[in-house]
Amino acid sequence: MQTVNLFLYTPLVALVLLLTCCRTTVGMEQAAVGELFSYKIEPLLFNWTNQVISEQFRYRVSLEGYPDLPSWLRYKYSHEYHAGFLYGTPTERLAAKTVRLDIVALNKQNYETRLAKLSIYVTEKLPSLNVIQMKIDNLNWVHLMDPGRVENLRNIFRKDLWPESENDLSIVFMESAVNMGGRLPLRPQQREGVVVHLGSSARFSARLKELQEEVRPLYKLSTCTYKRTSVQKVFENAGFKLDWCAFKTVGADISPEILFHNYGHKNHHENFKRTDRWLGISREDVPDRNYIDEFAFAFAIPGMIFAILVGILSAALCFQYEKFETSSTYHPTTSTVQMVQCTDNNTDQPVTTLKSLKDPNCLLDNISMHSHSPNNSYYQTDSASNTYLRPKPPPYKGGTLNRNGVDI
Repeated sequence: MQTVNLFLYTPLVALVLLLTCCRTTVGMEQAAVGELFSYKIEPLLFNWTNQVISEQFRYRVSLEGYPDLPSWLRYKYSHEYHAGFLYGTPTERLAAKTVRLDIVALNKQNYETRLAKLSIYVTEKLPSLNVIQMKIDNLNWVHLMDPGRVENLRNIFRKDLWPESENDLSIVFMESAVNMGGRLPLRPQQREGVVVHLGSSARFSARLKELQEEVRPLYKLSTCTYKRTSVQKVFENAGFKLDWCAFKTVGADISPEILFHNYGHKNHHENFKRTDRWLGISREDVPDRNYIDEFAFAFAIPGMIFAILVGILSAALCFQYEKFETSSTYHPTTSTVQMVQCTDNNTDQPVTTLKSLKDPNCLLDNISMHSHSPNNSYYQTDSASNTYLRPKPPPYKGGTLNRNGVDI
């Protein structure tokens, strides 16, 4: 029995030893409160070199001792860069704390698994109360993992549009436009777009306020990539094409000196904490739903309307049927008979006797009167089936012809 148990536990022990041997510890990374943190995961992190197949590695990141990541962190794999990326913005409750992550890598070619430990220390930072929200159409989310491209975007504001934010301007939020509710492009080679928020504690410049008023009428449109603004060339020269319908400046716009003074006092610092955090409710506080009342209400009103319509239709059909029966009953005293007056064509005098069209003797009497003429021009055929009246041909009269063949 002991031999069998040892045989069963041998693969588990081998896996533990394998993970222990292949475990690597990454140095401490640093992040700041309210500032975007990003980290690239690649094969070199696990001491894998000279690999031929670029798509043979897959990674899984989770909080140490937990199956998933914290709410402020996200992980995505980029097929364009053949690497995984961690990104997110730490919240104030993580200030002066260390976040430890487990990164498991899988080599799909030989199914080798390795583990790496990553530690992130979160430092305190002044809150960025003034934020610029924008959407860049010609980039994907992974392109903002490039430090050079991020520096170009910051320089547009620090050196031109918002010089007051030179000291603390940073990216406070970044996410794919598709994950924010946007649509995928029609062609796969097009960019999905990325939503970026830049924040600082400095006041908005006069040029930013003018730009805000310039694009304000565009907010009623869903997208307006065709629109050009006064600073269009500034962004295009740096390689950014913005959707000006999504450009917006949001913030308290207070003095940096007042902000720093209030931030140093604990009581005043509570006023600047975010109050829009969602708090869940317990299961007991969730209201119960009575499906019986809802079904009764759903069927009662349509049933009443149906019953009323059936009653109205039945009453209309009954009255119509009664009226039809009344009109179809025969009343001899009130029946109307169409009468015609027979006249004699020879005398042009009306006959005082009125005959009904339903009386078959009307036409016969008229024919009998015509039969009194000397020539008897009208006659009735002997065939009973022939009811047509034909005039008789005129009588033949003999005569003499002259020399010219003319009847004298």
